[in-house]
Amino acid sequence: MPDLPDCFSAGDTLDEALEAAAAWVDAALDRGMPVPPASSLEAIRNLRGYKGWTVRLIDLEDTFFDDTVERVNITLPRRVLRRLDDMARTAGQSRSGLIARLTVASSTGAGQPRTRRRAGRS
Repeated sequence: MPDLPDCFSAGDTLDEALEAAAAWVDAALDRGMPVPPASSLEAIRNLRGYKGWTVRLIDLEDTFFDDTVERVNITLPRRVLRRLDDMARTAGQSRSGLIARLTVASSTGAGQPRTRRRAGRS
């Protein structure tokens, strides 16, 4: 995927290439990185290392780039909500901000919340 730095798909189908591109775009947006504009088919064909290759353009759905904020209603047990509020207060964030940050962090593998273990008795 020459337009997406370090994105490579060695899949057997176009769907596998689409999955790789979609995952790259999602990770880039989560990290605040820009998504580069698409090159023309002719420009890709002329790149060194792509001569003789079969090259196709892919079109990603606009939903991959949609960061529109949407209001949602969730149901949580009170004890979980208290924990969530404590975590948000400690982090200096709103509930929504904390949920968003933890979700993005867990999908990128960064910033995983650590759990504390109690010391066992001997």
